[in-house]
Order: sequence, then structure tokens, then C-alpha cells
Amino acid sequence: MRYFITDDDPAIRSMLTHIIEDADLGEVCGEAEDGSQIDRDFLEWKRADILLIDLLMPNRDGIETVRQLQDYPGKIVMISQIESKEMIAEAYSLGIEYYITKPVNRLEVISVMQKVRERILLQQSIEGIQRSLSVLGGNAGQPKKEQVYTERSITTSARFLLTELGMISETGSRDLLDMMEYLHRWEKEKSGDGNFPSLKEIFLQVAAIKLGTEEAALVQKEIKAAEQRVRRAIYQALTHLASLGLTDYSNPKFETYASTFFDFTEVRKRMRELESQKETALSSTKINTKKFMFVLYMESKRRIG
Repeated sequence: MRYFITDDDPAIRSMLTHIIEDADLGEVCGEAEDGSQIDRDFLEWKRADILLIDLLMPNRDGIETVRQLQDYPGKIVMISQIESKEMIAEAYSLGIEYYITKPVNRLEVISVMQKVRERILLQQSIEGIQRSLSVLGGNAGQPKKEQVYTERSITTSARFLLTELGMISETGSRDLLDMMEYLHRWEKEKSGDGNFPSLKEIFLQVAAIKLGTEEAALVQKEIKAAEQRVRRAIYQALTHLASLGLTDYSNPKFETYASTFFDFTEVRKRMRELESQKETALSSTKINTKKFMFVLYMESKRRIG
């Protein structure tokens, strides 16, 4: 990974550089002492995967800089000694991944950078899903790592994640577990060849297996019911994480899962709804069922790999 550090304190820049390089987290590809010295084109030219940026700087602060970098494809980590919940909330709403407090702690920096690196790798895998299963299964002709997985282990891992997300008691969680088993069997049969089945196909096949019939009317009725159950379950996970974030932005579950399973703009929207104690319909936030399902599958595989 390549890191770019923006902080008006040269001692902080030097300290972060040493921590990153000594821990073999990657390389620092550049530094700046103020937000006015960087923009998206510059960071892309530097091929920076992760931007570490101070909140308070003399000419253009971290908040304003991040606002100017809305289309920046890399990840952003903010660093500051300010602990104002309002300012931290604004930073997260603009898309930062984590917030590190000063004075800089070596172990905290390493922990956060490792989490961000994992998210980048996960995102790259998500983007590769529709292109080819080789992203997940390794090179053709080699023993496939997923061959050692069992449906039981996939289900156990997925159940743990659903519990972490606060949704295991929802009826839709059973549907999601069935889908994890189906994807495991499908991937094993394909042996890494081809793209993942569409969301529609997954619902169709799981419904047919559950009912033990391919009668169109019955299957379609079950598909519709399953889609509603799954959406309600995912919405419960969104609400659970938003509630955790509203109480404490540094909550480990919130930091780990919020922007992994959901678009953070939707998490923030749900947080504002909870903060105003305004109950809204399920459609008030956008639920990306496809993303959630495939992230759940890949995270389940990763945890037993």
C-alpha cells in the first residue's frame, strides 16, 4: 500500500512514516504540510492508496480538504487531538474511514492501517466478483482454497457475522445462511470458472431448493417473501450499526462493519433518523442487497481461510 501524509507538524509526519515503514505496512509516497497542497489529481499521480490527514491546518483544514476530495478513490484516515463529536461526525459523513487521536499511538496507527488495508483488499475483491471467480479462488490448475471449506463452516462463519451485525434473530438471516450454502456449492461446482450468479438467480435457486419444486407460481411467491425478509434483516443490521455509531464512533463493530457492508452515506442517514427519533419506512434508506450478500460470503470465507 502507498500512503500520503498531510500534517503541518513535521514531527508527526516523520513519526507516521517511521511507524508505517517499520511495521511493513507499505511505503510513504509523499508528504504535504497543508491541505491546500493536494487534490485528487495529485494523489492519483502519486498513486496514493491511503491519505492520512490532520484535521486542523493553517490554510485549508482537513474537513475542507476531504470535502474537496469527494471523488478520490483511495481511503482517508483523519488525525487530530480534537475530540468534538460534531466535528468527528462531519468527518465520517464526508467519507473518512477512521479517526486517529493525537498524541499518535504506534499500536493504534498500526491497528487502523491494517483495517484500512483489509478494506481496500475486500473492495478490490468485490469489484472482481462479476469479472471472474479467479479473484477468489486463485490461479487455474492449482488446488482451490475453497475446496477445504464445508457448507457447515461457511454457515458457522456467516452466522457469527450476522450475530455481530445484530440481525441473527431476524427471519431473513435464515434465508441469507441458505444463500451462503448455495454460493459455496455453486462455486465448488464451477471450480473457479465463470462469474457469480445474479441476485435473481440466487433467490430463484434457493427458493426452489427450499420448496423442493420448480413450480413457477410457488417459487415466485417464495422469492418475493424471501426478498422482503432479507431486506428487513439487512435493515436491522443497518439500524444496529447506526445505533452503535451514534453512541460511539470508535466502537469496534461500527468501525469494522459499517462501511464494509453498507454505503456510509446510508449509515449516516440512518444515524440522523435515530438521532431525531424519527421512525421511517424501510425505503427511506437504500439497501444494497447484492453488495451485502457478496460481502457476507467473502467475509465468511476469509474468516475460515
